[in-house]
Amino acid sequence: MAQTPTTAHTVKSFDSDLETIRSLISQMGGLAEAQIAGAIDALMRRDADAAMKVVAQDAAIDTLEAEVEKLAVATIALRAPLADDLREIIAGLKMSALLERIGDYAKNIAKRASTLAQAQPVQPVVIIPEMGRAAAAMVRDALDAYVDRDAELAEAVMARDAVVDDFYNSLFRSLLTYMMENPHHITPSAHLLFIAKNLERIGDHATNIAELVTFSVTGEHAAERAKADDTAFVTTPQG
Repeated sequence: MAQTPTTAHTVKSFDSDLETIRSLISQMGGLAEAQIAGAIDALMRRDADAAMKVVAQDAAIDTLEAEVEKLAVATIALRAPLADDLREIIAGLKMSALLERIGDYAKNIAKRASTLAQAQPVQPVVIIPEMGRAAAAMVRDALDAYVDRDAELAEAVMARDAVVDDFYNSLFRSLLTYMMENPHHITPSAHLLFIAKNLERIGDHATNIAELVTFSVTGEHAAERAKADDTAFVTTPQG
């Protein structure tokens, strides 16, 4: 059936709203990825000024999240979307909240990087850059899957969460041993543990975004995944 001018206008406006939501979420993903990289770079270069710039830039992600929420709510209220369209908007809303949290984790890493720049270097820190790259790549690929509506890529992102968990398990054990060997390293090592945990949570949130992509594209929820973080069961290393 041919669309009337009013119907055509409504459809065009709705498509424009969806495109704007996708664009805003993509911008959030790009900023979040850059924030992670910036925080890790500041940590490794022991650059407190660069770390504080990362902290200040978090506000841009917060602003974009507010824009997504405002537009998504208005679109639902005015266009009354159904089925696939409603599913995509709801998924977009949830993704923007997850990206805002990822930005917060990057900000927390940067804050601790600023503190660690004043402390004695800790040897296990060398694991952090690779862990950070793995987590940031998951965020990037999850957003690519969202933009391309690529459920297969989203599945691949979910599978990579175990890699970030393995980094966390390894770093947790290394830092535990490091602290036992030299109590003077406890404070900087504790900061590194929190940084590693933030990266592990970023991997979790990237996985959650990938699950939302799968739901948005297929209408089916992803199967529940087993976590590879086994640090809850770690006991004190024996000498």
